[in-house]
Amino acid sequence: MKKIISGISIFCSIVISAQEAIQFQELPFKDIVAKAKKEKKLVFIDAYASWCGPCKMMEKNVFTQKSVGDYFNANFINARFDMEKGEGREIAAKFGVRSYPTYLFLNGEGELVSRNTGYMEESMFVTMAQDVNSPGNAKGSLKERFANGEKNPEFLINIMKLNSSTDFDFAKKASERYFENKKKNEELSKEEIGFLLYFLKSTEDRNYTAFTSRKSEIIKFLPEETYNEFDAQLKLSKIVEQSIDDKNKRINEEYFMKIAEPLVGKQAATTKLNQTKLAYYEQNANFPEYEKAALDYYKNADTFEPNELLRAAWVFSDHIKTPASLKKATEWAEKSVMRGETSENTYILAKLYFLTGNKEMAKNYAEISQNIAIQSNQDSKLAKELLNQIK
Repeated sequence: MKKIISGISIFCSIVISAQEAIQFQELPFKDIVAKAKKEKKLVFIDAYASWCGPCKMMEKNVFTQKSVGDYFNANFINARFDMEKGEGREIAAKFGVRSYPTYLFLNGEGELVSRNTGYMEESMFVTMAQDVNSPGNAKGSLKERFANGEKNPEFLINIMKLNSSTDFDFAKKASERYFENKKKNEELSKEEIGFLLYFLKSTEDRNYTAFTSRKSEIIKFLPEETYNEFDAQLKLSKIVEQSIDDKNKRINEEYFMKIAEPLVGKQAATTKLNQTKLAYYEQNANFPEYEKAALDYYKNADTFEPNELLRAAWVFSDHIKTPASLKKATEWAEKSVMRGETSENTYILAKLYFLTGNKEMAKNYAEISQNIAIQSNQDSKLAKELLNQIK
């Protein structure tokens, strides 16, 4: 009889514990958002990965707490998605989820209104949710509010923070409204200067006025030399645009240097021209021109970051046939591998060894690439295919 009572007691405690925890809705994403809109609530999504230790700790230690369950169940439509499976992949791509756990809060339009990351203790997690669950976040579409002219600084900063990587144009427009309405007698903070520089891409951007008129404030936080270099790059961007001949898919190098050199000096102008040529010719699949530009730009390879060299080596391995150029690309890939072996750089090096006729080294590095990929749960298909070619 005691065993039966004990069993009932354990069962009841499990049921009570489950009722106290966050109640996650097992519905498709679109239905979760629709339910939130209908009930005039925000959506809370626990964006996790199955292998993530802190995610498991949140599930076990925090989501099960009564204070957490009471607040989240009363105020949010709650859902959990594995970001590496099913709908989770689309959600991760849409909202820029790159670390775990990530906590996404959406309004009834499916727009992101807040994003937080990392393990949190019970009280901090509830406090964070209370901050997110403000009337402003639930009062309608961010884009509609923006279109209707809302100028609240916190609202605009939130748009910048949340959309900088997923909807850059929207975030940029918010930054422009923010700085246009920033009072001249209010000095820019370090964070505000960061926003200003991040969204400033051209001298024709509306934020360029704030950049030039507030120079004295900006150089309190970064060297004047850095400010001037940044300004020069903005001016060069416009010259780049004017130098591109899209009809013939070429860059007018003579015109670019004529305008850019007096502005920033020969060295800076030449560097910018070469960078432009590499990007433009790769984008337009003009690999003979890309080959010439890369060999010229990276002739002093020791002055460049290995990962930058690796990218050029990868392009060469896929598109260039000239033996001498492939040998040079092999040297670039070797510099990356010397910095530290990854499945990517060892594969590129293996492929270049194979293309230059060094089958023994190609086999060694293809095997290394395959082993690293398997050990880190990455795709080893390319290395495997290369090994089959070598044999």
